[in-house]
Amino acid sequence: MLEVEVLDADGARRTLRVPDDCMIGKAAQSEIRLEGWRIAREHARLFATPAGVVLEDLGAFGGVTVNGERIIGQHGPLSGADLIGIGAYRLRILEGETSHADAPAAVCAPLSPSTAAAPSHDAPAATARAQMKLPQTGTEPPQTRIEPPLRQLEFAWRQRLHARLLETMDLRRQDVHGMSDAQLRRETESLVRQILQEAEAELPRELDRDLLATQVIHEAIGLGPLEELLADEAVTEIMVNRHDEIYVERAGRLFRHPLAFTGERAVLGVIERIVAPLGRRIDESSPMVDARLKDGSRVNAIIPPLALKGPCLTIRKFARRKLDAADLIGFEAISPEMARFLEVCVVARKNIIVSGGTGSGKTTLLNILSNFIPPGERVITVEDAAELKLNHAHLVSLESRPANVEGKGAVPIRELVKNTLRMRPDRIVVGECRGAEALDMLQAMNTGHEGSLTTLHANTPRDGLARLETMVLMAGMELPLAAIREQIASAVHIVVQQTRYACGSRKVSCIAEVTGIESGKIQMQELFRFVNCGYTGPGKRVAGHFTGCEVVPSFYEELRACGTALDMGLFAANPVESTRSAGIGDVP
Repeated sequence: MLEVEVLDADGARRTLRVPDDCMIGKAAQSEIRLEGWRIAREHARLFATPAGVVLEDLGAFGGVTVNGERIIGQHGPLSGADLIGIGAYRLRILEGETSHADAPAAVCAPLSPSTAAAPSHDAPAATARAQMKLPQTGTEPPQTRIEPPLRQLEFAWRQRLHARLLETMDLRRQDVHGMSDAQLRRETESLVRQILQEAEAELPRELDRDLLATQVIHEAIGLGPLEELLADEAVTEIMVNRHDEIYVERAGRLFRHPLAFTGERAVLGVIERIVAPLGRRIDESSPMVDARLKDGSRVNAIIPPLALKGPCLTIRKFARRKLDAADLIGFEAISPEMARFLEVCVVARKNIIVSGGTGSGKTTLLNILSNFIPPGERVITVEDAAELKLNHAHLVSLESRPANVEGKGAVPIRELVKNTLRMRPDRIVVGECRGAEALDMLQAMNTGHEGSLTTLHANTPRDGLARLETMVLMAGMELPLAAIREQIASAVHIVVQQTRYACGSRKVSCIAEVTGIESGKIQMQELFRFVNCGYTGPGKRVAGHFTGCEVVPSFYEELRACGTALDMGLFAANPVESTRSAGIGDVP
């Protein structure tokens, strides 16, 4: 925690205890909330680093000053004597008050660049290793407190050893492309150990040899500093802004990661190792790529000249364990009534669209809905980059292909959707509709392929249908808008809205039924919704409750006429409030 003294415009003083990474502004979710017309919603940010507390100006019109001088970007580390100016307010970090109750005392001792000292040469290597390790669990992990001299020493030697390893492999002219992963790792580890042994006389005693060797191996043939982040189940997203700037998402909140790559070349090497096995490429002529890891995690990479700060890499991790509806109910991302209704819809072969914003949990929900598909049916999935992990026995997965170096050979997702109609599908699952394939998806839904599932980006169910109209127009068929709306109204039965709230939790915020078209406008009715009661508690987490809307879907009468046992009580209003806020992204 950080301890911050705030001097208000009227001279009143107050002391706040805030997280190691906190926002300053007038937004309700800001940890340090300031009022005034010169204060932006998100004005500035304070975050702890191994060197100390750093202040970041978020580009507000009023700006941020330190000791009377305006800052641009980041400034720090701050001392207790530094006075931060934001509007009419003055803030000061109370020196020596940062602490982490859950961390060992040796790690949590406050350090500043002026007082921190490197470990004694007589200290055991295990102590240095413990100081360089990162926490692997927890929703708001403390930033590792490591002396800057030791960190710089470790980083410098990692660079030297990595460069020496590349020179050695080049001199030996080893064909690494012909080696298996296991063989390459054995050869690399052997070379690194040999290089370490040769450099033993000049290698500082306070550095842990085993840890240094592991880091060099990871950067040479693995994913470098990302290896331990991928192994940490508490991390849901990894963002490499540049080689020395890595952020991670834990429980919906962003944190700066202390470790870094040795240079841009190392980041490029990691990107190439990810995309090469998939038959994709990234270079100056094709500087963007979408890919996936072996565990299905989604990867996006972009390099110069498009990325001005250097190669940029974003990895969205998926839970290793396949989730089911019971997990969502346990996380309170959905109510039992909603889950039961969606199961009825999937079994009854209703066409469902999962709508939501970026990172709201659409793919996770789509995976869970597929669990309700009866086991005897044939399911075909179509995706740009294969991310879906359907828990189904009779499954065929298709993935689009980008163009080759000559610009030929591309197979867009629309061609795959057309091809699925010749593969005798019982269910068609399109990972995400984002273009002209929406027309072919609607035609499939209207021509005997009921029970299909897909996702799209939209903020509300109504916006989702409007975006679906736009994507159909992208097919270039010049269809009249009335005909498109008729297609949508007859093809789509249920729209499920997935929402990610400001606190990071993800919930099914609305389930709506498409009831038809009237006066040229698609008609919808809400069946379930999440009532948002605002943000409460010390962490300002979203509070509210799920409720039915006292409306029974029109197709329920058809199902009941066929003898299906249905519970009409699912749609009753539920006034019970739930203050728990865990969502899909909070999977332990």
